[in-house]
Amino acid sequence: MPTPPVLNVGFYNYVMTEKIVALVSSESAPMRRLIQQVRKTGNLIDATQGRRTKAVIFTSSDSIILSAISQETLAKRLSTGEMVGDEE
Repeated sequence: MPTPPVLNVGFYNYVMTEKIVALVSSESAPMRRLIQQVRKTGNLIDATQGRRTKAVIFTSSDSIILSAISQETLAKRLSTGEMVGDEE
């Protein structure tokens, strides 16, 4: 059985591409408030390794993943099929 493709979201952290619903910038105030609310519920996965959050990844399992890689770079990796890319 082939393994499902995964997306490198930074620092050797991976997300199954079939679970990704949206890639969103973390720059807006509403997005930052949402991150704080989800952090309290325990559905937040922080994959930034202490770096500044640049992208928020929404999944079909109601989890939110924070990445230090921009959503443009992640989208490019998804569209080109470069699932395991170099670190930013």
